[in-house]
Amino acid sequence: MADRTWQGYLRPDGRKGIRNHILVIYTVECASFVAQEIGKDEPDVHVIGFPGCYDNDYAIRLMLALGTHPNIGGALCVGLGCEYTQPHRLAGAILQSGRPAESFFIQEHGGTRSSVAHGKELIQLLRARAEADAVRVSMTFADLTIGAECGGSDGTSGLAGNPVVGRAFDRLVDAGGTAIFEEVVEMIGLRDVMTTRAASPAAAGQLAATYNKMLAYCKAVRQYSVAPGNFAGGLTTIEEKSMGAFAKSGSRPIQGVIRVSERPPRAGLWLLDSVPDAHFMQFGYTNPNDTEGIMDLIAAGAQIVLFITGRGSVIGSAVSPLIKITGNERTYQRMIDDMDFNAGRILSGAVTLDEASLELMDLIADVASGKPSKPERLGHREFFLMYKHQDAPSLEAGCRV
Repeated sequence: MADRTWQGYLRPDGRKGIRNHILVIYTVECASFVAQEIGKDEPDVHVIGFPGCYDNDYAIRLMLALGTHPNIGGALCVGLGCEYTQPHRLAGAILQSGRPAESFFIQEHGGTRSSVAHGKELIQLLRARAEADAVRVSMTFADLTIGAECGGSDGTSGLAGNPVVGRAFDRLVDAGGTAIFEEVVEMIGLRDVMTTRAASPAAAGQLAATYNKMLAYCKAVRQYSVAPGNFAGGLTTIEEKSMGAFAKSGSRPIQGVIRVSERPPRAGLWLLDSVPDAHFMQFGYTNPNDTEGIMDLIAAGAQIVLFITGRGSVIGSAVSPLIKITGNERTYQRMIDDMDFNAGRILSGAVTLDEASLELMDLIADVASGKPSKPERLGHREFFLMYKHQDAPSLEAGCRV
């Protein structure tokens, strides 16, 4: 593992990317079809956007974080023309990050067909600039930020799938890298377990406050992150699911809590809080689907996301590769075209947890080197940005957007 190196892309802010994608960003749902058509049949073009027509600071922060992500080499921002969020403002901020960026309004380019054609031309220009500006450099695990999310959990998730990710996270942190886990709503009953892992008294305070906010939120909306599919897979309570979900954090000290669109200020293990703030409780549910949580992790700078699923999933992600891991051997065999890693071998005794975690680290290095993960190979580029409200992180907390 210590010998693994690969070539990445050095960005002006010093971060290193493992892909050189072009990003198309639409600023209102009315522009989404044109944006998707611009990205259609373009292998290196990913599309994201916000459906709302009104001002939303949370959405703008997230889109800017993705537009300046280390895996992004350039961006095209597309608007209709009458929405609040202005594409040229987004493009201007992305230009300031040292990346090429363009923007236009559909209303000023004659409608659907002419706008798609114009967008395709701009994509060619952006691609040429991104390739010309590319600075290739050596990368190691110390240069990686990796996120972890679980979905479609069953009884094997907490026994094999999440623990192997947790052991891999330990190895990543020990190598000088950065690990981010989230799904605070799947930490019911774990307040003391979380705080005893804190790297400092300040981190313990952040973890306790994050837990308390989450619990108050779940009570207010009368929803907890557990579903019939979880019960069908062998789980019995939200507390049991929470213990299994928390296993993906590994065993290293938790440095603190970051919020959506905020980068970890230093290497180590971090918790991502994606729960809406108390005074916005009636706006948006936290983690409405797995894709939203994955994009939150990528907005925090994750070049790769590990997705653990016991019952199976067919999603992927925009911007950063998704590596799918299952602790259920039957799921792995049944959905082998979608599953990247079989952690169920731990339960059958075919491999130990340590052996499996080393295999997973090798797979991570392969994907970072350019090998497509199975979701990438299938063309999955799911993206979801919900109507959610969360206050901006403070600069003191490490926000870089």
